[in-house]
Amino acid sequence: MAIFTADSFIVADVRPSPNVDERKDGAPPDMILLHYTGMQSGDAALDRLTSADSKVSSHYVVFEDGRIVQCVPEHLRAWHAGVSHWAGETDINSKSIGIEIVNPGHEFGYPPFPLRQIAAVISLCRSILTRRREIATDRVLAHSDVAPSRKQDPGEKFPWELLSESNVGHWVRPAPLGLEGHGFKPGDWNDSVLRLQRTFAEYGYKIEDTSRYDEQTREVVTAFQRHFRQARVDGIADASTLLTLRALMETRPTPLT
Repeated sequence: MAIFTADSFIVADVRPSPNVDERKDGAPPDMILLHYTGMQSGDAALDRLTSADSKVSSHYVVFEDGRIVQCVPEHLRAWHAGVSHWAGETDINSKSIGIEIVNPGHEFGYPPFPLRQIAAVISLCRSILTRRREIATDRVLAHSDVAPSRKQDPGEKFPWELLSESNVGHWVRPAPLGLEGHGFKPGDWNDSVLRLQRTFAEYGYKIEDTSRYDEQTREVVTAFQRHFRQARVDGIADASTLLTLRALMETRPTPLT
């Protein structure tokens, strides 16, 4: 791809990726998807995202020092989500703008995200949301939300609360750990588990009705905790997890009409 004009003035550099095509039906993106790079350096990640051999790309890469590089114009489809699903959609690449946040991830020590980097992510998301009013608050998501069986990123150290304070993303203060009340664990099998699965599906997660707290349910609960209840990520739907999910359902924005 030839050099293009950045979509936002806060972009420091443009480095085009050849891994790009048209969005399905030409529809504008209505989702922002956040990733971590999961590689030992940002330069290595940028090289991979712009290499034809890798078959992967992202619209933006945000470095630890806050520098933002754009690799794909927003109106085109980057290849960042892989096999994924949200709210009935399966071509998440066509629906989303992908932001790769430089962090080595769980495989390489998973350090905290620097505040300067998070400030840049917030500014970039705010820029996108200002220009693209079709992106609802609850469609700023983690890669792990749309691919809970495959992905962990950006993970439980990513500060979604800070994004929420700047009106980026749907987030509620999680219910504290150690609350009294009934929860669910792997192996449970009853109608209450079925209702839990349907609630997760209503929020957007891909989960089948089985009435059993099976592996897919554990994976979805784990992904949910990485995003919304980060104090303990164990795949167990305890009272804290259930109350946090309820609060999210009660506060989610009204769909655009």
